[in-house]
Amino acid sequence: MIKVLSKKVSDKIAAGEVIDRPVSIVKELTENAVDAGAENITVEIRNGGKTFIRVTDDGCGIEPEETETAFLRHATSKISRAEDLDAVESLGFRGEALASIAAVTRTTLVTKPGDRKTGCRLVIHGGTVIEKSAVGCPDGTTMVVTDLFYNTPARREFLKSDGAESTRIIDLVSELSVVYPGIRFQMINNGRTIFTTSGNGSMKQAVLAVYQLSEYRDLVEVDREAEGFRVTGCISRPSLNRPNRRNQYYYVNGRVVDSRVMEKGVAQGYRERLFEGRFPVVFLHLRTNPGTVDVNIHPNKKEVRFHDDKPVVRVISEAVRQALATDDAVIQASDYFRRQDKKTSEGVQEEADLRTLLASRREQTEQRMFVREERSGSEASDVLDLSGRRSSRKGPAEPKPDLRPDPAEQDLYRRIPDALREDAARRQEQRRGDSPECRPEGAASRPGSPEHRPEGPESRRESPEPQPAAPAWKNIHDFDLEPEKRHPFSFDDLTITGCIFDTYITCVDENSFYMIDQHAAHERVFYERLVGEYLDSEKPGQQLLLPLILEAPVDLESSEYDWLEPLREMGYRIEPFGPRVYRIDTIPTFMSMTEAEGFVKEFMVSLDENETPRNTVVIDKLITKSCKSAVKAHDTLSGPEREALLEQLKRCRNPFSCPHGRPTFIRFTKYEIEKFFKRVQ
Repeated sequence: MIKVLSKKVSDKIAAGEVIDRPVSIVKELTENAVDAGAENITVEIRNGGKTFIRVTDDGCGIEPEETETAFLRHATSKISRAEDLDAVESLGFRGEALASIAAVTRTTLVTKPGDRKTGCRLVIHGGTVIEKSAVGCPDGTTMVVTDLFYNTPARREFLKSDGAESTRIIDLVSELSVVYPGIRFQMINNGRTIFTTSGNGSMKQAVLAVYQLSEYRDLVEVDREAEGFRVTGCISRPSLNRPNRRNQYYYVNGRVVDSRVMEKGVAQGYRERLFEGRFPVVFLHLRTNPGTVDVNIHPNKKEVRFHDDKPVVRVISEAVRQALATDDAVIQASDYFRRQDKKTSEGVQEEADLRTLLASRREQTEQRMFVREERSGSEASDVLDLSGRRSSRKGPAEPKPDLRPDPAEQDLYRRIPDALREDAARRQEQRRGDSPECRPEGAASRPGSPEHRPEGPESRRESPEPQPAAPAWKNIHDFDLEPEKRHPFSFDDLTITGCIFDTYITCVDENSFYMIDQHAAHERVFYERLVGEYLDSEKPGQQLLLPLILEAPVDLESSEYDWLEPLREMGYRIEPFGPRVYRIDTIPTFMSMTEAEGFVKEFMVSLDENETPRNTVVIDKLITKSCKSAVKAHDTLSGPEREALLEQLKRCRNPFSCPHGRPTFIRFTKYEIEKFFKRVQ
């Protein structure tokens, strides 16, 4: 027999979709406090929120005659029409939270609007109103929720330990505290204050107050506005990285979200600045027109969809690159030798309950592991130690090329040979230990050599000109060579003072000392020049004896004239060979048959997933070529050669890291050096 369920039963069922554990209650109540315009919010929990949750705010409050209505299902003050869902600006809008909370808990509401002399107290048990009375109270709202799932004991069995549930709640309040730095948050667990933010509007100060990690003091602030988006927040220097994305926090219009689109933008911004498999620390807030974002995907509202992903990725990546080009983002020596803050360590040891809680938080364990890795000079980070050797260097040293400058040579900035077309000749000369390409551009060549031709400054080759934006399928040769909009860090202030271990060029400016890795710096110079030559050259193909036959996804067949063109520009000859079948009888000369077939398949998959394809085969080959062509560690460079290398590095689009992601230089501030010698505390 089919029948309509009673309100009490249906409320319990519906509550299961919204309230599944204590953190769900805290999320709904805290977001309501933010929507109410609160300037101070206090969250208090006991026993992981299973027995007691209190959220107090100084927001607008609720009118006494509306308190009972607020606990009815789908009752809300935030939207009134279906059209309002197309541009939701508040955190809450479904009108399900309070009804769901009251259905499975004992709930007490105390609220008072600012224009009222007295407030209202409402007590609800299991969805039934027990008491309603007037009460004296401050402006704002306090929600006290106790005995979670007291009337559905079976669901209590699925809750985790008190510590695990507390961790979830603290993580949630931490995220909200960061995205709303103008609100003063206080988090209390079992009577102990975990953190309190200042509410002064600074996201970086909020991050420091919440996570209490000394290394977060050096986070680089981000602020960029373009294409209808504004990106603000904090990101880490490349030297501060993690083995996973757990320390990346994303927000859209004040909402905590999980967004692969924003992750992609950050990854593109850090491209060539980090080793593969390492991830930065990120706190990014994206503001945009609410009408361009759909937040009505899931009841937890953490999933959002953008109407167009591409501008989001583009703006975020540009914001990250712009921030990493500032003086604050330059890698410091202290980044690798940072010590744990004693005050934080002692605080963690004070009480067993607090230690258990904080040890399970995301940041604490990973920070200690990271510092130990960096101190031990692990190969994952490829950190340069103070002895001047790299732990990853193996085998006998390569023969040193002849780098002595010719006294008659006056021009230090000659053009490099066409490395792609003279690759065989270059390798042959390298085996003899006398390759002209093993010298930095501008170093003098031997008399009588083919490249020994003085040229005037007007003949110097500049970096490739920036190209206009193109559709995703046209960015197949995406090498990130577009010049940065600005370079706040200036190489012009650096004065070369010498070289140590025939590997690290030393420089100084007014307040800092620098060590430049000559191999990493020259590798960056070579890579950008080789990429420029590749982009300017024709792409010849090699014909196959037996053609390759490939099947394309159904959705790509209708747009074949778009995606076939970039493959042909690379040197492929590809033609239709039946329904969704394509015949390839010519592949690029720089690819083997296996590489060519694998690249086309990856190219199709990337288009199918709406991603921007990249010519990884060519990129890897050019990185290898630039690495082999650059000067090596322990190769002696003369003074003019060092000057030439620094000049070339200054003109690079990304002078801060080599193509593998290693830093090209490290800075020691005057304060850090004085601290080494115990001159300052």
